[in-house]
Amino acid sequence: MNNHYFDTNKSLWNQKVDYHKASDFYELDNFKKGLFQPLRDIELRGLPDVRGKSLLHLQCHFGQDTLAWARLGAKVTGVDLSNKGIESARQLRDELKLDAKFVNCNVFDTRKHIQEQFDIVFTSYGVIGWLPDLKPWAKVIKESLKPGGTFYIVEFHPALMMHDHENYDLQFHYFNRPEPDEYLIEGTYADKNANLQHKEFTWSHSLSEIITPLINEGLILESFNEYPYCNWNCFPNLRTEGEQRFVYNGVKFSFPHLFELKMRRG
Repeated sequence: MNNHYFDTNKSLWNQKVDYHKASDFYELDNFKKGLFQPLRDIELRGLPDVRGKSLLHLQCHFGQDTLAWARLGAKVTGVDLSNKGIESARQLRDELKLDAKFVNCNVFDTRKHIQEQFDIVFTSYGVIGWLPDLKPWAKVIKESLKPGGTFYIVEFHPALMMHDHENYDLQFHYFNRPEPDEYLIEGTYADKNANLQHKEFTWSHSLSEIITPLINEGLILESFNEYPYCNWNCFPNLRTEGEQRFVYNGVKFSFPHLFELKMRRG
């Protein structure tokens, strides 16, 4: 795998951290006070009882969701490529006096740094597009689960990610290709006015390319759902359709915005 791609993306995410911590999107001050729950209704239904369970959070950014699971009683470990994200996660953990571990590494290298197995492996919202190949990702997930453990992902649907979110034109591929999409990013989803302009590399993955490697690792499908809305107002041109429901403004037809997948290690 081309380290240049990962190095470029790591630099981008390091730059995003301070903007995101200061943004209204993450409501960090309210989170610290216990007034904001960053976990959304889908994942709270998908993992309704984590108390006393060990949970590995892959691609955890600066740890806010990880620590939200800790507040719900899970024994959590977060992993992320961004060293600045992990530094911020540890600072937030210490400030809130929560029990959590955070490891800075490429998600593909997780098992080099963490030998423990977990009751739950969790990942969510904008994670798989940063990975060129989901076969080693699936292997990490399988090896990180205890027998009988649960893998749970809620993620933006590949059909949604084919579109240019400014103009709603088809722009990206549905199926994976050897070379990534390369483009210049301005601002961030959490702060569209952020003084940030940086190159990034991303990869497309179809639903079959996501699910099949997990099945090939022996994981057993428990549930799969698709949703015709986002539960974050994280793209341009979304309109509100009820609490935690955002759909594309001006689009007349229904199409999937999110998917949810739960699997079990036998």
